Amino acid sequence: MLVIGHRGASGHALENSLRAFELCVSDPTLRCDGVELDVHTTADGELVVHHDAEIPGQGPIDAMTMGELRALSLADGSPIPSLADALAILEPIEVFIEAKGLPAAGMSSLLAIVAGHRFPARLHVHAFDHRILRRLRDRSATLSLGALSSSYPLDPVGPVLAAGANTLWQEWHLIDQPLVDDCRARGVRVIAWTVNDRAVATRLAAMGVAGVCGNWPERLQDVS
Repeated sequence: MLVIGHRGASGHALENSLRAFELCVSDPTLRCDGVELDVHTTADGELVVHHDAEIPGQGPIDAMTMGELRALSLADGSPIPSLADALAILEPIEVFIEAKGLPAAGMSSLLAIVAGHRFPARLHVHAFDHRILRRLRDRSATLSLGALSSSYPLDPVGPVLAAGANTLWQEWHLIDQPLVDDCRARGVRVIAWTVNDRAVATRLAAMGVAGVCGNWPERLQDVS
């Protein structure tokens, strides 16, 4: 079962910061298989790692250029990372990129970054907006895609397949054995978010989920 740091090791460092990403690679106690992070598209079509669509006191990311964002700092004093900055640190492990906002320019940037990555198979994209996934699938037959969900439809797998995705990112409270079994039978893996309790991770591992994503990766180790 994959152990994925949610926005990096966000229980130990500021979320989506370079330090949170570095810990997932360098700290042997965390033993992260991957990191989940969020991206938005800047006004000049670049991809920046940040959860919210706005920088507090500065304005929307999609109204700012990457150069303008480079002049700003996060709450810990570190720079706001570009996706390229994050991937340079995270190259040894898998990276799960949540597309928060991905217009045409951002999509082209993302696909170019994936194509130019040393290990493109380690990069995955997921989104709540399944239209983004469908557009990505139409432009790339090989990119690993995940559909985010915080609901339990009558057919949980249907929306995943309709979007051209191969993974269901499901809020952990809404995961049960029938859902995991249905996904497995139809070729879809399940990743649970956000899991911060070892007992929960143990139950999910017993169900057969493919991965768990949490703020304290060390709590999710050795449960399968």
